[in-house]
Amino acid sequence: MKLPAEKQNSRLMRAMFHTVAPRYDFITRAFSYGMDRRWKRSLLERAPLPPQPVVLDLACGTGDFSLLVGRQYPGARAVAADLTQRMLHLARARGVEHAVCADAGQLPFADGAFDCVCIGYGLRNFPNLGVALAEIERVTRPGGLLVTLDFFLPASRFLRWLYLGYLYAQGAFWGLLLHGRPRVYTYIPDSLRTFVSIDDFSRLLRRSGYASVDARSFILGGIGLHWAAKYADRTQ
Repeated sequence: MKLPAEKQNSRLMRAMFHTVAPRYDFITRAFSYGMDRRWKRSLLERAPLPPQPVVLDLACGTGDFSLLVGRQYPGARAVAADLTQRMLHLARARGVEHAVCADAGQLPFADGAFDCVCIGYGLRNFPNLGVALAEIERVTRPGGLLVTLDFFLPASRFLRWLYLGYLYAQGAFWGLLLHGRPRVYTYIPDSLRTFVSIDDFSRLLRRSGYASVDARSFILGGIGLHWAAKYADRTQ
């Protein structure tokens, strides 16, 4: 029996991130010139969360957002979710208490379970972004937040070409150096080729059940931070 395309993509994502997991944190720092942690802190500092929030760290990797939430909000409960068991093992080793294996397209959580959903570098890798956003909106309480950090396509075609070429060269360099396989980290530009710009994603969020959307761009529009508040009244 042939698996549906989305299931095949999920299987490929799981296998790929199993390979890169031990070097994942290093690579995110290298590709962001060390700005990765600062961007994640900024996302949470600008998010108006309630005291002791319940937060979903989706596509959690090794649990950066979960750990930041615990430090910035005493009494908070962060749930880390990822498709890859090896990532979850590394997250637990760093001190993440609540970690579950979950697919963004079919989240095992109740409606309105979270005050906030955080996603770092996961959007591009969801096999169906629209389905994932619908699930994220479902598990977020009315008035709750979605905050994201990811690579995006610059608006200018020339800058897109330049940016993708740069990411490809850097990915090939680190893949060859760390794994002896140049293609290991070129998944980043590969995943971007069919992705969207920062403004495109902002518009998609507005169509997906979010009342207000704010965004900041870095590296000529190649990196974007988004803050989106879900409608408090689902009938709007």
